[in-house]
Amino acid sequence: MNTFDRHLLREWLQILGLVLVVTCGLLVVQVLYDDFRSLRELGARGWVLWRYLAVTLPSFLAVALPIALLISLMFTLGKLHRANELTAMRAAGVGFIRLTAPVWFVGVLCCGLSWWLNTTVVPWSVEESRSLRDELGFQRDAKSLTPDRVGAAYSVAFDNARERRMWFFNRYSRFTKHGYGVSVSELDAQRRETTRFIAAEAWYDDQRHGWVLKDGRELAFAPETGELLGSTPFTEKIKGNYREDPQLMLLIDRRPVDLSLHEMGELIEYLEAEQNPKSVPYAVRYYGLIADTLVPLLVIAMAIPFSVTGVRVNPAVGVSKSIGLFFLYYVMANIAASLATKQIVDPAVAAWLPNIGMGALALWFFSRVR
Repeated sequence: MNTFDRHLLREWLQILGLVLVVTCGLLVVQVLYDDFRSLRELGARGWVLWRYLAVTLPSFLAVALPIALLISLMFTLGKLHRANELTAMRAAGVGFIRLTAPVWFVGVLCCGLSWWLNTTVVPWSVEESRSLRDELGFQRDAKSLTPDRVGAAYSVAFDNARERRMWFFNRYSRFTKHGYGVSVSELDAQRRETTRFIAAEAWYDDQRHGWVLKDGRELAFAPETGELLGSTPFTEKIKGNYREDPQLMLLIDRRPVDLSLHEMGELIEYLEAEQNPKSVPYAVRYYGLIADTLVPLLVIAMAIPFSVTGVRVNPAVGVSKSIGLFFLYYVMANIAASLATKQIVDPAVAAWLPNIGMGALALWFFSRVR
């Protein structure tokens, strides 16, 4: 590193840290605005609120990092360009690539950071914050409801096409982790019902590695006609070959933004196995989080030509340009998601289309740099 490299990094990283703090602060204010009242209604007090904020804050970094990179870099490079420092270095024979080498190096590090955030930190943050909210809800409901109705999800249906089983719960309590009013149908290769288990209660037993059905009846059907062949009552029945994850059953119909990367992966695998078109929004977000790994490099590729060309105006102009770039990226992302939803393009391709478009635009801008 030479003197200019250290000067560039010092000027840039100072602004980058400041913008990160401000951006995360604004996101914290948004969380307080959106969640503070609901958390207070759930009974959160004092340290619980601070714990919720501490758990939620890491997920903001993945959102704030590209924004902070673009704003800070355009501001810093615009400032150096306005002061003729970049012009002086290029007049001294320093190539454009060498001039911006420290920026690209930091961009590569940010790509690694973005990957770590999206695959490790953000999933933990999403699941932990949801668990904390559920815990508060359980504590509130336990004061007025019976345990089987605390944290209950009603009318839970789950079709395991791969194992040829269909499940239905009148309600499933996330507090007791038991289902009530349970019906499980076993199907043949033509998806005709052969056996049905009806139980008052059912739960997944980790020690027995299977589902336990309690106080029910086993019904046998003729697949060809649907005629009832027999009915056998039971007090308790252990189905060791039933391995359905109750948590996966409860993920159905949740918004993609409310799920972690791991949960979306499990849900996509399930939905694609039964060729359910509901998998598309989850797949777009899943692959989009992976594609976001390269966003720091795209941000740098867009910021450099915008900052070092044209007239030497106030650096704040570069910040306003960055807002337009993010708006353009948002529009492209929504168009790509719409194409995937209409099954015109594959979700994996749709997730990369905004990056491809912004990358092509960046190359065009770079070609105009002199």
